[in-house]
Amino acid sequence: MDVQQFNKIQILEELSLNALPCLQQILYDGWILRFAEGYTKRANSVTPLYPSSQDIIQKIHRCEQIYRDFNLNPIFRLTNISQLKTLDRTLEQLGYQKKSNVSVQVKTITDSNVFKSNYPKITSCDRSITLSNDLSEEWLDHFVHAASLPIQHWETLSTMLQIIPTQTCYAWLKDKYRFCSCGLGVLENNYLGLFFLITAKKQRSKGHASQLISAMLNWGQSKGAIQAYVQVETNNLKAINLYNKLGFTEVYQYFYRLKP
Repeated sequence: MDVQQFNKIQILEELSLNALPCLQQILYDGWILRFAEGYTKRANSVTPLYPSSQDIIQKIHRCEQIYRDFNLNPIFRLTNISQLKTLDRTLEQLGYQKKSNVSVQVKTITDSNVFKSNYPKITSCDRSITLSNDLSEEWLDHFVHAASLPIQHWETLSTMLQIIPTQTCYAWLKDKYRFCSCGLGVLENNYLGLFFLITAKKQRSKGHASQLISAMLNWGQSKGAIQAYVQVETNNLKAINLYNKLGFTEVYQYFYRLKP
């Protein structure tokens, strides 16, 4: 992996960590320990982001103790870069199992590949898209029900969304009066991150997600975004095919290590 590729990965890692903040965080010798009351592996795991100097085994045991103090199981989130191979092997030897490969994909935003409308609502074929800078009860209600999110995590998610430090775009699409699809865009440093993209089960394979994402890309481009990125599990082939059709290509992958 060349220096340019490594720097690209580090930029995307920093952007995505900023885009979806956890509730509490500890910096430990180049590792970022994140805590969010157990909601999502990403917000409750160790991300080794910068060079370390301390003994790996001692650091792992220290992280395990810290997560136990938070009543959480220790989880490590690793990117597939060569610099983390030693840590990956060590975790495997300690009984940590590999789970959930995630592909991080990027697309350059240009005038030719996004919608031209800059209006907050787009109506086409009885579809209406709403884009809002602020979190609303309507967006949150759409997402938690479409995602079947357990009620004990609703407040945690709401808090995490409200403390996002950069500009946001909460988007949802309706077909007449029915909710179809929603997502969140987070803008930082000319990058637009796409998160929480979901379509209601009975509304899938109808082009809703494609139209919603295109509207979000248009919003990002109108705000100065040059590139967009999205994270998708590698076993979600339908989503990967959609993102590839929209022009996204993989830059790297990350995965989790956790004990049974």
